[in-house]
Amino acid sequence: MKIKEITLFTNQLTEQLYFYKKTLGFEISKTSIRNFTLQIGFTKITFEASEQKHIYHYCFLIPSNQLEAAIKWLSSRLDIIKIEDKRIIQRFESWNADSIYFYDGAGNIAEFIVRYDLKNETAKKEFDLSQILCVNEIGMPTKNIREVNQKLETELNSKFWKGDLESFGTNGTQEGLFLLPNNEIKKEWFPTDLETESSPFYGIFEIGSYLYAMQFKKGKVNLFDKKKV
Repeated sequence: MKIKEITLFTNQLTEQLYFYKKTLGFEISKTSIRNFTLQIGFTKITFEASEQKHIYHYCFLIPSNQLEAAIKWLSSRLDIIKIEDKRIIQRFESWNADSIYFYDGAGNIAEFIVRYDLKNETAKKEFDLSQILCVNEIGMPTKNIREVNQKLETELNSKFWKGDLESFGTNGTQEGLFLLPNNEIKKEWFPTDLETESSPFYGIFEIGSYLYAMQFKKGKVNLFDKKKV
């Protein structure tokens, strides 16, 4: 699975624009009073103005040999979240992956992840924005993982990956994942105290040879369109 486009909602659009344009240094491809859009690797991400505050967890994939370089680059721009007040790298043994976490301009939890199984090393020694490959994960908190996973498998033809169907599961592939915490059990996004809220988003996802336009709202999956790539 690849996350080709995603739209997230925020009541702090100005702060979010400043974060991506000034703090991280991205070029903004489109901006208006209601939204702005930027290209991150093969993913187009849009932030849309909302009256309501929403909490998201999303993740960026970087080359598997660039974690230390990315830490150096990122730590010169913002505070990387400390885990258990002592470390910044989280190792996921069953995923063969390492992650670091930070807050975006609206207070959402964002992440850089390296997935060693993808073998996507780069020859570059220094880290820069061009090495962010895509939006790799999007959180989909729900009260019923089994139901949401079944909907994804039936309507998007994406498959359950790892975890379980009771407390925390994942659907998709290492190139793109839906994170499925049960927000009655997993009440906070690791490694923070941010609530696992079922925040709405809209996206276009490439799965197999098709593009699927899908909305996640109030903990439910709604498929709008499907077309051949």
